[in-house]
Amino acid sequence: MLSFLPPVLRGVVAATLLALNTLLWCGLLFLLALVKLLLPFAAVRRVIDPMLNGVAANWISGNSAWMRLTQKSAWDVAGVEGLDYRGWYMVSANHQSWVDIFVLQHLLNRRIPLLKFFLKQQLIWVPVMGLAWWALDFPFMRRHSDAYLKKHPEKRFEDLETSRRACEKFALVPTSVMNFPEGTRFTAQKHADQRSPYRHLLKPKAGAMALALSVLGAKFRSFVDVTIVYPEGVPTFWDFLCGRMEKVVVRVRLLEVPADMLAGDYATDPRFRKAIQRWQQERWREKDGQIEALLVAEGKIAPAPEVSPPADDPTAS
Repeated sequence: MLSFLPPVLRGVVAATLLALNTLLWCGLLFLLALVKLLLPFAAVRRVIDPMLNGVAANWISGNSAWMRLTQKSAWDVAGVEGLDYRGWYMVSANHQSWVDIFVLQHLLNRRIPLLKFFLKQQLIWVPVMGLAWWALDFPFMRRHSDAYLKKHPEKRFEDLETSRRACEKFALVPTSVMNFPEGTRFTAQKHADQRSPYRHLLKPKAGAMALALSVLGAKFRSFVDVTIVYPEGVPTFWDFLCGRMEKVVVRVRLLEVPADMLAGDYATDPRFRKAIQRWQQERWREKDGQIEALLVAEGKIAPAPEVSPPADDPTAS
């Protein structure tokens, strides 16, 4: 409706509506979170957690409203049929921009339970939103450098234990555990630094996914594999607010989780860890090929020459 406005003005309007929508719902969210903090009992959580998730779902619906009001992006979406709001899901996607989160929330809100993301520890300090993520039990992960881990090997599985504790909370009410296996947003520089064997993706990590499966595996209805492609180029968040995201292509696949991935200790069992990594890497090869095919179909790249599939990555964690 407001797509006729100049992009910068659209960005200002969208940012203002996002801020107002956030402040509107965060007040109620913090009040409910205070009740949960003062009464830390499972019976209370079973009542309060669905209410918190409902508040967050309303916030996402508000964001979808201002997106429709200020943007005229083309959405090419397939595969969201068959999702059930009453089930538990493990959701995995490639990661290129903060816009990915708004795309996922817009498409999956009320189709499946609220997405709970694994977040970097530093994000807890983001004004308002950091407290909201904490109230909603989003797991905050400490990311240690390889150099640090060499000096402090005991910290290697610290994030995995954080994941385990968070996922134990998710067992009380239906939840969608969201994971970006790359652990960071894709850039050409990161891709080169990693010497990634994939053309359009960084190397995936499997630790958080493995722990979520080990704690909640029996509850998960499906593994939801999401592929996001921006044919006209990956938008920055400001581009998104200004309505410069011309088109987004999303493909969703529902996969069964292999039974042998639900029993094992990722932290201490090397064979189990290797099996999880191989499964993740195979999904990643398929996703890389899917992104390639979508970009070729959009006329954005030429088909790549045939190459041998990348070998298993022994550094995945």
